Amino acid sequence: MARLLDKSALAKALITAPAAMLALSAPAAAEPKQTVMPEKPENRVFFDQFGFSEATIHNGTVYLSGIIVGPPREGMTEEQAYDRVFAHIGKILERAGSSWDDVIDMTTYHVDIEQSMPVLSAVKNRYVKAPFPAWTAIDIDRLFSPDGLVEIKITARVSPKGEGLPAE
Repeated sequence: MARLLDKSALAKALITAPAAMLALSAPAAAEPKQTVMPEKPENRVFFDQFGFSEATIHNGTVYLSGIIVGPPREGMTEEQAYDRVFAHIGKILERAGSSWDDVIDMTTYHVDIEQSMPVLSAVKNRYVKAPFPAWTAIDIDRLFSPDGLVEIKITARVSPKGEGLPAE
């Protein structure tokens, strides 16, 4: 009989232990997400039309929407076009309480990966320093913008040395 009770107690423990672990690991209250939108009202029109933000901040993580690198403007080199986008991403990260030092993951979508990778890597290396984030580069048929060359999507942490999250 004692053996039967031991098995029964073991069975109860095996059933209740996972539920207890789940309850202990769940956050007490979900932290509300914050969003980062373009500073200039005229730049917000596109974001409002399609219902998304430049970045979302949740539980200490910053998720940037993809930023598309298009063909260089007249008088601009391809490298300058990429640099302009990386500088813009840096400003969004800053407004989100983060920085290039806090980037943990980067995904790039290329319409011609062989052509775009050398210049993208050269410019990226000016902004992204060791320890390097994870990076996935994907070759695709096209981007939302028909003349887009590369789309860059970033995930970062909120900077521990930063001023904190933006005020809403």
